[in-house]
Amino acid sequence: MSADEAIEMARAALVLMLTIVGPMLVAALIVGVVIGLLQALTQVQEMTLTFVPKLLIVGVVMLLSLPMIGHALGAFMDRVADAIISP
Repeated sequence: MSADEAIEMARAALVLMLTIVGPMLVAALIVGVVIGLLQALTQVQEMTLTFVPKLLIVGVVMLLSLPMIGHALGAFMDRVADAIISP
C-alpha cells in the first residue's frame, strides 16, 4: 500500500466516523438547545435536566440509525479487505 492509498483510507475512515456519529450529535445538540432555552425561560438550573433527555434521545437516534451504521461499516470493511488482498 502506497502512502497515497493510506492517506485515502484514513480520510475515508474519518468520513465514516462523521457519518456514523453525525445524527446522534445533531440530535444531542438540538435537545440541548431546546432544554437550555426552557431552563433560561423558567430559571430552573438543574444539571440532570439536560443529561437524561439527551441520553434518551441519543439512544433512540442510535437505534433508528443502526441499519445505516451497519451498512456503512460493512462497506468500509469490504474496502479495507480489498485493499489488504490487492498487491
